[in-house]
Amino acid sequence: MLTGIGVAANDIWQLRTGQRQTVSIDVAMAAATIRTGDYTRAQDASGAFHHVPTPTNFAHMLTVTQPWRTKDDRYVLPHLNLPHLSARVLGVLNCESTPEAVGGAVAQWNADDLEEAIATARACGGKVRTQAEWLAHPQGRFLANLPLVGIERTTPGNPEPFKPGDRPLAGVRVLDLTRILAGPLAGRALAEQGADVLMVTAEHLPQTAEHVRDTSHGKRSCFIDLKTPDGKAALEALVREADVFLSGYRPGELAKLGFGLDDLQRLRPGIVVTTVSCFGPGGPLAGRAGWEQVAQCVTGIAEANGRLAGTGAPKLVFAPVCDYTTGYLAAYGTLLALARRAREGGSFHVQASLCQAGMFLQRQGLLDDFQDAPERLTEEALATAAVEADTCYGRLRTLGPVLRMSATPPRWERTTPKLGGDTPAWLPR
Repeated sequence: MLTGIGVAANDIWQLRTGQRQTVSIDVAMAAATIRTGDYTRAQDASGAFHHVPTPTNFAHMLTVTQPWRTKDDRYVLPHLNLPHLSARVLGVLNCESTPEAVGGAVAQWNADDLEEAIATARACGGKVRTQAEWLAHPQGRFLANLPLVGIERTTPGNPEPFKPGDRPLAGVRVLDLTRILAGPLAGRALAEQGADVLMVTAEHLPQTAEHVRDTSHGKRSCFIDLKTPDGKAALEALVREADVFLSGYRPGELAKLGFGLDDLQRLRPGIVVTTVSCFGPGGPLAGRAGWEQVAQCVTGIAEANGRLAGTGAPKLVFAPVCDYTTGYLAAYGTLLALARRAREGGSFHVQASLCQAGMFLQRQGLLDDFQDAPERLTEEALATAAVEADTCYGRLRTLGPVLRMSATPPRWERTTPKLGGDTPAWLPR
């Protein structure tokens, strides 16, 4: 999908300049991008760079957010990686947040009953299914009949040609109302092409520091509380001058706050609204929230990974493959929509989902000739694509953009920002 982003950005570059450029990518580097945290190094007082460890509390959550065997000999994954969601799941399970307690509590339930109980509690979790079972499920059947990325022209309007600029997305303004992990990756990919990406969150919303750090390169960040009149007014002002609105909220939640699709198109005719969800734009499960691990379980990835590993039980793929694929698909769809807006005019709705990404990955299959690729990049290989910068986290060395474009090399013009450290305003075009 990174190559697809490059081709779409190249198309926009041609619309701007009449010229095309070459696009390339190293496959091993592309694979490394789904493990960005493994390649982030922090500089210590001696000047040496060292790996940044996973925070203890998050590492603990990973031990309980796993597939657990149920009473009817199936598996269900309860998602406990964020405090508010963990509290809801634990309320259903009536247990403490330890592997032993969670495993014992899940074992008292039948899989379908527990999946429904978790959904009723507005928590997150999913029953482990095989790929065939998912494709036979009403949600899987619904998604199988949709394009991989939905791009719909939702209202008519006059064409909005790209203005002169030295990057494919120079002058393009992106509001990024997403968190952990697919949505922020889409925003980062747009920032790499020159967009002004402004992250909008609030102090009370839960975050994971390592994901904020690794997905915010090139962006700015501000706090706006959408539950207050002043906050709503501030976001409305930003929307009126935006080109793209990235949303990762639970389906329907932004509409309750006055920022649904129709509201956004009324405020800013010609806007591109890009929605990232777990289960997609329709079907019986569309209203449920979900995360990487849930998508892996319900679509068949965890079952297949466990079977290939010979574990006798489902096993999560360590790298967040659904998140990264969805983020890149969302960015790709956004670029296509911006190009269509320049030619045709109108507002657009772009939709990508974790489950669609999981289905796509399984359709793609495994590479037979990729066995010799290292599990991780060596420090020498990392050095060829590393970026160093002084940030609010200290001096960091991390894996930079790996897409190669001959005339407009993707890059981050800004370091990863302090969360909420910028004013809620656009930069001059």
